[in-house]
Amino acid sequence: MSCPESKVETISRMAQWKVECFSPFSYRRSDAFKVGLWNWHLAVEKNRSICIRLFPEPGRKEQPPIATFIVRASISGSTRRPFATPVINDRLFRTGEDFLWHIDAAIYGRYIIDVEFLDLKTGANGGEATSVWCTEESMQTVLNKSTISCLSRMLHDELHADVTIHTSSGTLKAHKAILSASSPVFKGMFQHSLKENESSTVVIDDMSNESCCAFLAYIYGGMKRNEFLEHRFQLLAAAHKYDIIDLKDACEESLLEDINSSNVLEILNDAWLFHLAKLKKACMMFLFDFGKIHDLKDEIASFFQYADRELMIEMFQEGLNMWKND
Repeated sequence: MSCPESKVETISRMAQWKVECFSPFSYRRSDAFKVGLWNWHLAVEKNRSICIRLFPEPGRKEQPPIATFIVRASISGSTRRPFATPVINDRLFRTGEDFLWHIDAAIYGRYIIDVEFLDLKTGANGGEATSVWCTEESMQTVLNKSTISCLSRMLHDELHADVTIHTSSGTLKAHKAILSASSPVFKGMFQHSLKENESSTVVIDDMSNESCCAFLAYIYGGMKRNEFLEHRFQLLAAAHKYDIIDLKDACEESLLEDINSSNVLEILNDAWLFHLAKLKKACMMFLFDFGKIHDLKDEIASFFQYADRELMIEMFQEGLNMWKND
């Protein structure tokens, strides 16, 4: 039976194991936790120094992982004093001995081991290693598979286009029927005697031509992976505005896999604005449960200048809960 102290918490590409102090000459191994395609384990051996191991579960059918990651050990508490390794780049994992980290320092009390996977690749036989995140194949699952290829040609060639879209930086042509089928908001515009229906124009001046092209490409079934990633935040706003649930869910799932220190505050703000409870919770965990709030003091001060007051109160409450638990 699994011990609660062996459980590893995971969010996005991060894993965290809280280890209670134990006696010298002891060994502990975590329960399996899944990141990417693999189940992983952490292990700690305490002798004269502390040795931390990271390894995938043996006997998996997938190719051995090639990982780029950061490991950090810190003492539990509000200061979270870290003993951090450099970034480990493209380490191939074949055995449990492929990553060992010795800490030549005494750690007393409960301590926390954080692993942040920056990338995970599969080692193809004789070919180039490919990332398991945001691959072309996974992107296909985002797109509506029932959309036929002729829709993309209709958009690109403006075949029988009957509506003009005015963006912040230009104009685009589209089709009322296809916009209506994709969005109840567009459907309402063209069903009634509104100015959009009478003039056959729609104003989307909160999007550039480029980001609106990506938005239309999604609706018509021809959006490419790089377009999605480049315009993900604008697509999320448009999906919320025009009530396109599939696109909104796709943006949320993509952002859940890609939370990091440089974008977490932007993602948190959008999660709050667009009522994405799962994404907001993930950002809060990243900041507070995983201790990244301590690395973003300057960014937090700037963020609070424009953040919603209720969101700031929630963040303050999360911080209080973290300090109470520690």
